[in-house]
Amino acid sequence: MRLTATLGFASLLALSLSHPALAQKDGAPDAAKQHAEQTADEIAKNWASAPVEEVTKTSKGTASVDGKSIAYTATAGTLTIRDAQGKPTASVFYTAYTAPGKHRPLTFFYNGGPGSASLWLRMGSFAPDHVRTGNPEAVAPAPFDVGPNPDSLIGSTDMVFLDAVGSGYSRPLGDAKGADFYGVDQDVDAFAKAILRYTTKNGRWGDPKYIFGESYGTTRSGALAYQLEDRGMALNGVILLSSIMNYGVRQSGFDTIHIGYLPNYAATAWYHNRVPGGRPASLEAFVEEARQFANGPYAAALLKGQDISAQEEDSVAQQMSRFTGLSVDYLKRANLRVSLSRFRKELLRDGRETLGRFDSRYKGIDEDAAGEDPEYDPSDTAISGLYVGSFLDQLTNKLGYQTDLSYRLSAREGGPFNWDWSHEPPSGRKQNVADVTADLSTAMRINPHLRVLSLNGYYDMATPFFSTERDLKHMMLEPALRPNLQFKYYPAGHMVYLNPEALHQMRLDMERYYAEGAR
Repeated sequence: MRLTATLGFASLLALSLSHPALAQKDGAPDAAKQHAEQTADEIAKNWASAPVEEVTKTSKGTASVDGKSIAYTATAGTLTIRDAQGKPTASVFYTAYTAPGKHRPLTFFYNGGPGSASLWLRMGSFAPDHVRTGNPEAVAPAPFDVGPNPDSLIGSTDMVFLDAVGSGYSRPLGDAKGADFYGVDQDVDAFAKAILRYTTKNGRWGDPKYIFGESYGTTRSGALAYQLEDRGMALNGVILLSSIMNYGVRQSGFDTIHIGYLPNYAATAWYHNRVPGGRPASLEAFVEEARQFANGPYAAALLKGQDISAQEEDSVAQQMSRFTGLSVDYLKRANLRVSLSRFRKELLRDGRETLGRFDSRYKGIDEDAAGEDPEYDPSDTAISGLYVGSFLDQLTNKLGYQTDLSYRLSAREGGPFNWDWSHEPPSGRKQNVADVTADLSTAMRINPHLRVLSLNGYYDMATPFFSTERDLKHMMLEPALRPNLQFKYYPAGHMVYLNPEALHQMRLDMERYYAEGAR
């Protein structure tokens, strides 16, 4: 029986090998393998990648600021940055707006993240056209309200908006990887190279130069100011919008962050009319009272930790309640230390509403009104569609920039993103978490003509203005250099330009700043 089965199988095998329908002829190609190779070739040919050779696409336009017409050139393009041996390592995407004139200031703009693209500044701040926003509420989908910007800075400076490597259309090149750029010092090196490249390519070494960073972009700016100085570029100014200069304050166990938040809590309670006893007439005066309390009785109380007396705790809680709008009982149960998430959830809890993080004027509604933390940030979700959609529409239809790459809002969209927070300041003593005030103060001492302008929103809960003041005022500048550091404040949040009145005032402040630099 076993022999019969074996002979039957052998006959079937012989038949299959002799029949063309059942066997592949000797030397015939493997169809599956051939198909896979053809598919791989097609994929390789159509793989979207950033250009090694620099690309530029230009168009002309005219802006109107304070009744004056200003002709400008808009450019969308790439800058190729290289290593010390000249090997291309990354393609950096930018949009630029330049006007005719001799020795016009040149300002480089960028957002933060880290890893964020710069479409937020590009579409919201000082470019010749921008998105128009008004009340702090969710913006409707397309068609988008985009038009001429009456508060453009094109009359005072040329503007270049840079996307961090891995974000926007900026990408690593060759065998370079995203991780080569994802870190405090790695990122600063890439931006320094991009700025030097643009300046050289466009013959701008003889013109005044400024850098303008928002959010983490201010962290970048602190270190970048020193790095550019060290590489031969003396800046005329550094503009810091919604700053965080020292990430060390966010480590657990430190009370500094609670002190930094308190004046912001006061401004927010004032805006939402939650100040016990009635809202004071002046926001500025109320915030100043909160500053004095935070630096004085509040800081002293937190310093004592568990050794604080019951009488002092009660006294401080009573004063905190006036500034924050939260109950004395809640503040004492929180040990006088109210985290940002808790404040955003608690202040309007009785109305089942939460507060925005980027801008505490915005209100949200959570599914769970009894929860501990807000479920989302209404100041973020309210505007994202407007900014992203309008920028891509402008880029394609107005600037005519074409690419098969996807525009990344953040480098985090491109795969693993593990930011290296360590930093080597000018002293050479490595920091585990970056504090770039040392870099900025060193740059200001090396270049005593370097002027720093700090722009702040009262309702910015992401980067509280009082923390910014404390950080920058701990640079311990000599009396002769202190006038080179200025502060401005606006009734707005993290993205000050969302408020049209605040944008207008900020533009006027910036124009004065540039004019002072020309003297």
